[in-house]
Parts: sequence; structure tokens; C-alpha cells
Amino acid sequence: MWVSFDDGDHWQSLRLNMPAISVRDIAIKDDSTCMCADLIAGTHGRGFWILDDVTPLRQYAEAKAATAAYLFKPEPAIRVRGGTNDPTPWPPELPAGENPPLGAIIDYYLAGDASGTVKIEILGAGGKVVRTYSSDEPVRNPDPAIDPVAYNTLCQKTPNAPDCGLPLYWPAPQMTISTRAGMHRVMWDMQYDPIAERGGRGGGGGAMGAVPHRTYSGVNSPWAAPGAYTVRLTVGGKSYTQPITLKLDPRIKTAALGLAQLTSLTTEMYDGAKNVRAAYDRARALVAALDNAQGADAAAFKAKIEEIAPAAPAGGGGRGGRGGGGRGGAAPAAAPTLESANAAMNSAAMAMQAADVAPTANQVAACGKARTAAGEVLAKWKALSTTGLAALNAKLKASGQQAVKLPDVGKNE
Repeated sequence: MWVSFDDGDHWQSLRLNMPAISVRDIAIKDDSTCMCADLIAGTHGRGFWILDDVTPLRQYAEAKAATAAYLFKPEPAIRVRGGTNDPTPWPPELPAGENPPLGAIIDYYLAGDASGTVKIEILGAGGKVVRTYSSDEPVRNPDPAIDPVAYNTLCQKTPNAPDCGLPLYWPAPQMTISTRAGMHRVMWDMQYDPIAERGGRGGGGGAMGAVPHRTYSGVNSPWAAPGAYTVRLTVGGKSYTQPITLKLDPRIKTAALGLAQLTSLTTEMYDGAKNVRAAYDRARALVAALDNAQGADAAAFKAKIEEIAPAAPAGGGGRGGRGGGGRGGAAPAAAPTLESANAAMNSAAMAMQAADVAPTANQVAACGKARTAAGEVLAKWKALSTTGLAALNAKLKASGQQAVKLPDVGKNE
């Protein structure tokens, strides 16, 4: 398999990992039926190979002319759940084809090694960032998908490490944002930024839907709603943008009203959880700032803040279960705190992510309870952080102490 970019004057190999075999037919599949742009090669012996998304080949000239970086215009992405082969994951020796990459394919080119951070962001309506990937994110070393022998040694020493309780032929290689010169392909998982920790492995089907060597880490955040988005690549202090369209799985037959309710409640719960989490972070920062204040008044005010924003237990919260559609978080306590309200809203949002169907009555009710709990505790926080803090500062000044400022940490812009 060869490709030419100058009408056949020069050719270069496009074989990649394809074996050296006679190719009897080729086709570009890029019609509205498949909603893709793939190259298919039929080989002698009735096999066929698929090169997913030939977008970079079509924009080769523009990328080659770039002096620093180039962000390819991506093809529309289809929101399809992966890892749904329940109830039993098939063994690795079972002959099976490989599915297309899970998520929206994003290609970028760097003319030279980047000296700083490379960042890819997904922007929604109004330029709001809904998902962020960065070259600064921790890289697994060893990666169980790349070096299972080394990772097995790590598991023997640290049995509680991620994925150690699973067959090491399940995990997919970790996706990283490269800073090296050349072409790079990454995937947006078509979900929003997680508020809490990432979950364990699993696509949409959980542990029972594992796919050998293609089981991706679950994300404890909702699916992004179908619509228009923007991809932004930032490298060397300069940004490059391209539009991307996220489409619903064409097999979905849910009525538009049901899908609209699903999107509305999901967005409300997710945004609400983010706001409550931001309030919790500010409250904890205020508790730390109050450590410098002296007297009974400061101690009493600090205790009130602690009531609605208690410190996280030692060791932090637990990880979400396997699968992006699982129910994460814990039920809110009788007297809601900022943390329990955040968990309730996040849990209500995640409970609706398993399928593109109208929310059930129980799910709608859970959203209502989470909404009420969040409203109650946020009202307490607002009163404490405004009039309550002002009253305390007046007393501190009267006693000759400095006023306590409300930190900006965790402030939701």
C-alpha cells in the first residue's frame, strides 16, 4: 500500500502494521451511511484491513507547511458506547476484529519538540472548556498494556495498585499527549471533565464488557451532549482551533423529548456538582485561613464552616466502579454537606448515563432530591461566606487582628 501527494510523481509507504501481502481492492468509505473517512484494503486470501480516518492524508499539504504546529480538522464523531459485550469478556485467543478507536479522533502535528506543555481542550457553547488533556498528566510506568511482565512484578509488590486484580491482557495503552515532533493521534472520550477521581477500567459495559487489549479507563463524568464543539490545541503559547461535531448513535430511537430531558437533567446535575465542589474547595481554604485567627469568635465561625465542609477522610474518597455508565458517589447524609451534595448530584447524573433513553421516574426523583440538598447547603455557605465572614472580620479588627479574606481557590468561573 502506497500513497502519493503529488499526482503520482513520488510515492511513500502507507503499510504501517499491515503485512506484506497482495492487495486486490481498495476503497475509501466516507459516505453518510458510515459517517467515517476510512481506507479499506482487500487482500489476497479474502482478508481486509482498515485505516481509520484518513483525514491527515487529506490535509497533508497544510500540515507540511506548518512551521510550529498544525491541528487537523477532525471528522464528525459518533457517540457510541464500547465494551458492551456482556455478560462475559471473551478470551484473548478468540479470533476477533478490532473496533474503531473509541471516541472522537483528534490528530495534530508538531514541527519540532515542544519545550513546554501541550494541551488539547474541547470547548462547548460560548467557549466553555468541557474536557482537557495535557502532556503534564502523569504517565503510567510501567503501563500494563505495554509491559505486562513489569506491571505484574509491581502488582506482586503492591497488590492494591490499579488493575492488579484483573487480567493484564485487558487494559488498553494509556493515551498521552505527546510533546515530540511528528504526527500524533489522540481521542476525546466524548465525556466531560471528571469532578472526582477517574474510575477503573471499563468502557460502557463495565468489567463484564472487557475487551482484550482495548479496555479503557472509565471516567466518572457524563457523556457530552450531541452538538457542535471546538477542539483547541495549545503549544508554545499559541493556540490552534478546529470545529468538531458530536453526533448521536444513529441506532438510537428514543423520542426527542426524552433525549432533551436526559440532556437537561444531566447538564443540570453535572454543572451543579461542579459548583458545589468549587464551594467545598473554597470552604476548606477558608478553614485553613481561619487557623491564623485567634479567639472564641473565630473558633465558633470555623466550626460552622466545618459543619458544611468537613475535611475529607484520611486516604481520600473511593474510586468509581468500572464503566463510564456506573453509579458513582455515595448517598447524601441526613444533614447535607457540600461534599455529600456534590456526591448526590454527581451520582444522579451518572445514573442516567448507561443508555440514551428518557430518565426514569426514580432518576428524576433522585435529581430533585440532589437539587434540594445542594440548594440548602449552598444557601448556608453563601450566608457564612458573605454576612457571616463580614461580621467575624469586624470582631477581629476590633480585637486588633487582621481580617480573614475568602480565598479564590476552587472558585468556579
